[in-house]
Amino acid sequence: MKRIIDVAAAVIKKNDLILLARRAPGEHLEHKWEFPGGKIEPGETPEECLQRELKEEFSIIARASRFIGESIFHYPEKSIRLLAYDVRWLGGNFVLHVHDKIKWVTPETLLEQDMAAADKPIAQIVYAQFVEK
Repeated sequence: MKRIIDVAAAVIKKNDLILLARRAPGEHLEHKWEFPGGKIEPGETPEECLQRELKEEFSIIARASRFIGESIFHYPEKSIRLLAYDVRWLGGNFVLHVHDKIKWVTPETLLEQDMAAADKPIAQIVYAQFVEK
């Protein structure tokens, strides 16, 4: 069985909209939408990972808070455990380094996006949270 790679994902909300990022051509899962984030390094917490990854991938300052949920998915080349957190965007302008597009979507359209498979269960959790409000 493949080793599972722990990955942190940021659910960033602004005015009841949710941030999605699209993987750039040539990247793993190119053209798929995802909650941004990345692989958790040894000795790093998911919250620290998200702070680092969001600075590296978007040049923004952000802080993770509440754990939202997890998704385990087995891609042909690797297996990942996606750990999603509410993240607050504190500052900086988005500069895309790993993605070719970002967009802010409504909760109603979140589940209609062409998302990476591991992100789909997280999208369902996020959607349910908005519906329960």
